[in-house]
Amino acid sequence: MAVDISAREYTTIREAAGPLIVVEGVEGVAYGEVVKIVTPSGEEKMGQVLEARKGLAVIQVFEGTSGIDTAKTRVRFTGDIMRVSVAQDMVGRFFDGLGRPIDGGPEVIPEDRLSITGEAINPTARDYPREFIQTGISTIDGMNTLVRGQKLPIFSGAGMPHNALAAQIARQAKVLASGEPFSVVFAAMGITHEEASFFMHDFERTGAIERIVAFLNLADDPAIERVITPRMALTTAEFLAYEYDMHILVILTDMTNYCEALREIAAAREEVPGRRGYPGYMYTDLSMNYERAGRIKGRNGTITQIPILSMPDDDITHPIPDLTGYITEGQFVLSRDLHRRGIFPPVDVLPSLSRLMNEGIGPERTREDHSGVSNQLYAGYAEGRDMRDLVAVVGEEALTSRDRKYLEFADEFEKRFVTQGKNEDRSIEDTLDLGWDLLATLPEGELKRIDEHIIKKYHPSHKGE
Repeated sequence: MAVDISAREYTTIREAAGPLIVVEGVEGVAYGEVVKIVTPSGEEKMGQVLEARKGLAVIQVFEGTSGIDTAKTRVRFTGDIMRVSVAQDMVGRFFDGLGRPIDGGPEVIPEDRLSITGEAINPTARDYPREFIQTGISTIDGMNTLVRGQKLPIFSGAGMPHNALAAQIARQAKVLASGEPFSVVFAAMGITHEEASFFMHDFERTGAIERIVAFLNLADDPAIERVITPRMALTTAEFLAYEYDMHILVILTDMTNYCEALREIAAAREEVPGRRGYPGYMYTDLSMNYERAGRIKGRNGTITQIPILSMPDDDITHPIPDLTGYITEGQFVLSRDLHRRGIFPPVDVLPSLSRLMNEGIGPERTREDHSGVSNQLYAGYAEGRDMRDLVAVVGEEALTSRDRKYLEFADEFEKRFVTQGKNEDRSIEDTLDLGWDLLATLPEGELKRIDEHIIKKYHPSHKGE
């Protein structure tokens, strides 16, 4: 039986508070229902029911509440939840935060209209992430390997080059076993016009736009749209992955702006705040986005997720990175010290971690020496960093010759292994060979984390034996 929309139109707005309006005298309203709002000037806005109880509905207005009055504004309940029109033709297109084209192209002819909340993946239907993803970036591929179906965030800070790193990953990521490039669903929340222009021009200049779907919510767009944008992107990713068997890499930037929008909504609803004013349900809300990554048994398509967040005051214990770390399988941490010294990408491998790395490396995936080389590089770099701290106290003259070798190793590791060009795409073989070149500067007896037969096979001094 069709719903009579005209019978569900009201002019009984009681109040407008921030991004919310409260409508009285309503009947049959459901949580999450989409609402059309027509202002006295004829402008149409869209909203969603945040709270529904007998005779009352609280609605978040995506385009903001400016122009809305409590006497003549009409509120029409559509009887449907928030959906996004999806089609394979979306690949190669740019959309705003609510899924409307912004690239001058035509409207998408939908193959389906899907709920933006998606459907929960049955845990027993999940397949374990195993295939190695080559990003062409040594600090990721060699030290904190990304695996297909994994969710692995980038922890950054204000002014750091996480956008350039995200664009490089989007251009270069591929499944090594098949050589097949990823299709990328890119969602940006609260970015500036300059940042949006950077992404659009970079994707177009490099040709990566041919396999990218981009959703851009700008800083001057209403903050409420930021809650919708990642859900739009993830629903599109699920459609492409599970209907067309595509390998999808979802990049979400900046999740800090997303969480700020959650806090704004919670404050407008006068909810009891949690840590630092963020809502107590932020963990649940974040997990509903992050857990949409993964592999499903019997399906070829997969979703791999890289959320990016800028840590307020570079504080890794802040609620946003803290909760993100609990939900995801590790993190890449960008270092402000490396950034100040002109190193790109400024990935600090010591606090960085990929919990699924060992599942995606080794024989038939990368190379048999991968695990040993990674562990030895980590150990050597950590000891070299300790030597820097020691030099600050006792001076370099007090170091032994062994200490100096590790001090030099840390410098060379940053100059040659961490540092690479923004368009430099290193294969995993190049990365591992570079690691061996660095390890060859240490006495062979110091390589205690690599099996002896691996050393004899790959160490530069044994080549040709």
